[in-house]
Amino acid sequence: MHWRTARRDLDYGERALVMAILNVTPDSFSDGGVIGGVDEALRQTEKFIAEGADIIDIGGESTRPGSSRVSIEEETLRVVPVIEAITKRFDIPISVDTSKSEVAERAVAAGAEIINDISALRFDPKIADVAAAHRAGLVLMHSRGDFESMHSQPPVSDIVREVSDELRCAIGKARRSGVPDENIVLDIGIGFGKTQEQNLELLAKLDKLTAEFSDYPVLVGTSRKSFIGKLLDGAPVNERLSGSLATAAIAVWNGAKIVRVHDVKETVETLKIVRAVQDQL
Repeated sequence: MHWRTARRDLDYGERALVMAILNVTPDSFSDGGVIGGVDEALRQTEKFIAEGADIIDIGGESTRPGSSRVSIEEETLRVVPVIEAITKRFDIPISVDTSKSEVAERAVAAGAEIINDISALRFDPKIADVAAAHRAGLVLMHSRGDFESMHSQPPVSDIVREVSDELRCAIGKARRSGVPDENIVLDIGIGFGKTQEQNLELLAKLDKLTAEFSDYPVLVGTSRKSFIGKLLDGAPVNERLSGSLATAAIAVWNGAKIVRVHDVKETVETLKIVRAVQDQL
């Protein structure tokens, strides 16, 4: 059970992989402005690696509710120097979190080996062409609406079927562009165009989706998201660790092979316990 990227095969058969979030943005909902330059990004990456991260996911455009798009040039200036510096210093897979094919192309040229697209090719289908040309890993995430409206979509009646149908459509687009199945990862898009109840339903029924898409590893990103804060009586972003860990554990128990997180050490430790229990089944 391997996920193929532009540079290596990542084994997710023995344990779930931990994707560490490294945002080089001034306005991300949880850590905007924390990483202000290459040196800070290198220090944070070194910390993540020491804590057990398997992948570093670098984002240069916030997708929080109310955020605005940045230009291709601005996003490139944010992510490319960081990618170049990390790949020169560390041997760890780098993912670029972007929905622009031009940024993806420049990021892969700089050393990224995975493209993480929150729109599952809806915003810019050429991302699939970039992934195919470079044999890069490709994360296809379910979301609804355009960039400005994806957090304010009216709820659908059957969120599990909606996610399934849209991910199948995205897989078809990727395949037609030449992206091999072994390079594709699916993300159910927690928090994007879903109600709180639907986020919980997707976690509860994740085993159905992982069984349906058994040929593809499923990624889940719940870390510090607003639905956790609501469940914890309005807890602010920096007080959502316990909820983030609980949802990561549930996701992996229900078949997720990759979790995308802010708190690497705590997640790695949590998933060790999950794996130890699963080994007794």
